[in-house]
Amino acid sequence: MKSALVAAAGNTPIYADHAAPVAHAGELLITVAAAALYPLVRARAAGHHYSAAGLYPLIPGVDGVGRTPSGDRVYFSLPRDPFGAMAEQTVVAADRCTPVPAGLDNAMAAALANPGMSSMAALKDRAQFQPGEAVLINGATGASGQLAVQIARALGAGRIVATGRNRAVLEHLTTLGADETIALDADPQTMATRFEALFAGGVDVVLDYLWGPSALTLLRAAARAARPGKPIRFVQIGTASGLEISLPGAILRSSGLVLMGSGLGSVSNARLLERIGEVLQLAATGGLQLPIRAVPLADVAAMWSDTAGPRTVFMI
Repeated sequence: MKSALVAAAGNTPIYADHAAPVAHAGELLITVAAAALYPLVRARAAGHHYSAAGLYPLIPGVDGVGRTPSGDRVYFSLPRDPFGAMAEQTVVAADRCTPVPAGLDNAMAAALANPGMSSMAALKDRAQFQPGEAVLINGATGASGQLAVQIARALGAGRIVATGRNRAVLEHLTTLGADETIALDADPQTMATRFEALFAGGVDVVLDYLWGPSALTLLRAAARAARPGKPIRFVQIGTASGLEISLPGAILRSSGLVLMGSGLGSVSNARLLERIGEVLQLAATGGLQLPIRAVPLADVAAMWSDTAGPRTVFMI
């Protein structure tokens, strides 16, 4: 079968032939239609992500859309290593599949599922979000952040603030549900003052896709502006701006901050799949927008490192 193939850690995938997988007991052989490319896919393929198995050669791809042997169209996640989603066929545990609603095309379903799940799970399972609460999304100009704005609005957020560096996308976010946007290009003191005023006005949940300097500035500002008896739930989701920060313990001791993470491991696979099903249903009713570009899997080597523009979806 045709597939993308990573020969060793750090290598760019090539388009090559690979032996087709054979399903084991409890697995489904999926005929793949579409698989999205995003940071988690690259990190696992390189062996950098904590969930990577480190088996090479491997077929990259964390999830996708395809058909089961009975012809059902499904979204599937976490194929058995080393068989990823970027191939004509893959093998997946039967309980890691969920139906794709009618009216939602393969490319959009593949593109939306993982980034949409990131905020759906963070809000509902980790932050225990309640309608009417105020949400701040740090790093809202990427695919996950753009969907987080829309999902927070769909879940009934009372106020949504979005941050990011891309001013054009920030402006667009006001049409997707953001009440206020903050560009992350000012000097640290200006940003700190802006964030303190924001938290003083009331923020219940922070979804952080960046970590790094902006997250530390937010945490300091939240601690200084914290309201007694009104904890701020800070949910760490991504590390686009840095893998580590130096967090003084006093920030946590002196405030009502509740710091937590959301992702593989902190939320069960079954619950993540349930949240993806909710994202797909919301998308099928026209509740979500995301710019994508659908390209043939044969272009995998050329597109692998291209992080600019719309989300790339490989069509198989």
